[in-house]
Amino acid sequence: MNAPTSAAADASTLDLSVVLPIYNEEKGIGELYQRLTEVLSATGLSYQIIMVNDGSRDGSWRRIMEVGSTDRRVCGVNLSRNFGHQIAITAGVELSRGAAVVVMDSDLQDPPELIPTLYAKHLEGFDVVYAQRRTREGETWFKEITAKVFYRLIRRMTTIEIPVDTGDFRLMSRRVVNDLMKLQEHSRFVRGLVTWVGYNQTPVLYDRNKRYGGETKYPLARMMRFALDGITGFSSQPLRLASHAGLVFAFASLSLMAALMLYKLGGGTAVIPGWTSLAVAVLFLGGVQLLAVGILGEYVGRIYEEVKRRPLYLVRDTLNLPSPHRKE
Repeated sequence: MNAPTSAAADASTLDLSVVLPIYNEEKGIGELYQRLTEVLSATGLSYQIIMVNDGSRDGSWRRIMEVGSTDRRVCGVNLSRNFGHQIAITAGVELSRGAAVVVMDSDLQDPPELIPTLYAKHLEGFDVVYAQRRTREGETWFKEITAKVFYRLIRRMTTIEIPVDTGDFRLMSRRVVNDLMKLQEHSRFVRGLVTWVGYNQTPVLYDRNKRYGGETKYPLARMMRFALDGITGFSSQPLRLASHAGLVFAFASLSLMAALMLYKLGGGTAVIPGWTSLAVAVLFLGGVQLLAVGILGEYVGRIYEEVKRRPLYLVRDTLNLPSPHRKE
């Protein structure tokens, strides 16, 4: 395969970079490296593999150093602490040198064998080729249902067409990467940012495998936080929904007040039965108000994070890369 003629013409540019965010994946790094190198070597492309250790508590960084010491195409980035999956992706992409950059998970649920297909599609003129899940092996029915609901909900609530059933497994051209790196918000939703950047994008369908080993790094609580980042990062509809709810209940209150006045003028008694239902209504309205305040709090909290202007991440060590990189 030959790289597209539109690729950057820098002497240090490689054909392909593969970025792998890693968190407690010690047991699978050897298998991941073996499958990746077999696939990439068969393409005939020049490449680098960037493994970003996102504050792992196991021996992941040690295994990365072992692999990188025997193969200089393997580059290691050891973040100073756990900054999160999306920030780890950002760190790896910013350090990449490929004319095309592939992002994929390191648990082998995203098959490395799909990379040549993504690259072939890129050669057809697409700047982004994203892997769209056809099936999801080894996941519970609850995870599958909540994932489907999440993707469709965020698509309906945002103003951009974020592909459904699509994670971060994708190939991006260098110009997309360069534009993506201009977007420096802290509460990152990378797949949404890539869609926002635009250019020619197309899917490739695949069947997602079960994890090679270990446990999922996205339990329910973390998935909820991830969903909030996606929705609040690309939509103001929750704020509008709170406003609409306020209008509905204000209209309901005015209607109730008018009904009570008519009841009184019609000779009704001063004491109206049904105080229990009235108490329930008050509590319900109080809950709606607290929900609206919570939605406002989510947006205000994100404003607070942005105005502090702290670096997205800090690098403790690197392997087969230039001196430790600090990005603001």
